[in-house]
Amino acid sequence: MWRRDPRAARLGSVRHVRCPTCRREVDWEGNPYRPFCSERCRILDLAAWADERYRIPGEPVPAEPTAAGEDGPEDDGR
Repeated sequence: MWRRDPRAARLGSVRHVRCPTCRREVDWEGNPYRPFCSERCRILDLAAWADERYRIPGEPVPAEPTAAGEDGPEDDGR
C-alpha cells in the first residue's frame, strides 16, 4: 500500500530540476524559464539548436542543387 513520505511535509511541495544548460538546481514551480534556470541559459540552448549542434536522428536529407539546372526539378516551359 502507498504511504506518504514523512519528509515531503518538511521539504515542501516544490519540485527541483537541473537546468539542461548549466546543470544548476532550480525550482520547477513559478519558474518562467523552465526547464532552464534563466533567460541566458534558454537563449544559449536556442543558439545551440540554430548552430545545428543538436541533431535529431533520421534519414539523411538530399542536398539542394547548387546551380540552376543541376539535379533540380524539370522545367517543362509552361
